[in-house]
Amino acid sequence: MDPTAVEGKNDKQQGEITHEEGSSVVTEVVPPSTDQTLSHVEAMSQVQSVMANLITEDPLLSDLPTQVTLEEVNSCIALEYGQAMVVNVRRADDEVMAVVVTQNATLLDLKHAIKRYITLRQTRNGGKQHISWKYIWKRYWLYFNSQKLSDDRKTLKQYDIRNKDEVTFIKRLKDRG
Repeated sequence: MDPTAVEGKNDKQQGEITHEEGSSVVTEVVPPSTDQTLSHVEAMSQVQSVMANLITEDPLLSDLPTQVTLEEVNSCIALEYGQAMVVNVRRADDEVMAVVVTQNATLLDLKHAIKRYITLRQTRNGGKQHISWKYIWKRYWLYFNSQKLSDDRKTLKQYDIRNKDEVTFIKRLKDRG
């Protein structure tokens, strides 16, 4: 192939330029030049619209929310590779929350994951934005198989918690001194 014939040659498709780099031929997609500029808000709106469309139409991504965060995507990837597990957390009103944590997570990591899960859900649903987690952890224990989970430094494996196990919020009883 004659290098001078390839170098700088415009392809018939608009926005593609083919040129030679070293021993290979490279085709670059160049966006068509337009005089239209978008504000940041308009550009983000278009990106979110395209992302929402991709997520809803793709069978592998359809179970993700349309306003997906990077953390949620990373959690799903970690689940697929077996690097994370789902812990089902049952609230007092019998709502079950599927919280994703790493395989070697501690009880403290689980508490942080619960906090992220609730905060993200509240933000998406337009609910109460501020929750006093200090109050929550003072008033409630997490229990697994009738065992109180009290040491934040212990791993979930040390408590014998495995993938898809259920942990329950139980209101603390007052200590009688």
